[in-house]
Amino acid sequence: MVHRGPEPIAEEDRPARPGGPRDREAEPGQSRRPPPERSGTSGFWLYGLHAVRAALGNPRRHIHRILVTSELAGELFDGVDRSARPRPLPTPESMDKDGIARLLPAGSVHQGVAARVEPLPYITIEDLTADLDPDAPALVVVLDQVSDPHNVGAILRSAAAFGARGLIVTERHAAPETGTLAKSASGALDVVPLVRVSNLARALELLKKANFWCLGFDADAPDSLPKTKLAERVALVLGSEGRGMRRLTREGCDLLLSLPTGGPIDQLNVSNAAAIALYEWARQHGRPR
Repeated sequence: MVHRGPEPIAEEDRPARPGGPRDREAEPGQSRRPPPERSGTSGFWLYGLHAVRAALGNPRRHIHRILVTSELAGELFDGVDRSARPRPLPTPESMDKDGIARLLPAGSVHQGVAARVEPLPYITIEDLTADLDPDAPALVVVLDQVSDPHNVGAILRSAAAFGARGLIVTERHAAPETGTLAKSASGALDVVPLVRVSNLARALELLKKANFWCLGFDADAPDSLPKTKLAERVALVLGSEGRGMRRLTREGCDLLLSLPTGGPIDQLNVSNAAAIALYEWARQHGRPR
């Protein structure tokens, strides 16, 4: 779908600058500086209860450290199945909220829990389609250079809610796997497979070979979503804010659809458009319960 206006890029998860507020000694009465990163520890910080719980229950996610406040420690593992993990989880470290906050990007809403994790293992689009029954209904989402991690996270959350089997994004000009994206996804980053591809046009061809009908969303498309009967195997293709889908992406779609609006604002945010499209597929195929 074509979206107008520049796409905001959220500040990436990066450590504070040397000499910044998190590098100073704590003032009297404040909590002390948290312990430094351990030698050899890599990865990035996940934060927020839903994001961390989903990571704890994901056997594909390697976790270095778990930080939790004493108030939250008793419920951290509620609903988490650790039986399939290939290695034991690290022992959670007790830390107050201020101590956790000093390890995270400024303004991070961590709710009293954070985990230092490795990015998820790389999977290919062939891996994704190989795990699907070729004759069963299936839904995936394809994003053409959507770079705002808040938007990608929100789309992952909607994808998980409506049963999508994967999210396909470009390797370049797309949101990286960060704490910001994971927090926006509210745990869906560790639930919905995220596939990064270098050539989106080729990815659409591979989806077609796997019996997917590729539907692109464009504000100027002559056909509209509410008037279209959707196939059982569908790839929903959405473009970035501002640019929309690139030419080769648009040409690789089997059908272009619009999302008609009737209010004073005639363009939807890409995450809102994705949620509506996901819901409509699920509604037509009896998925919502």
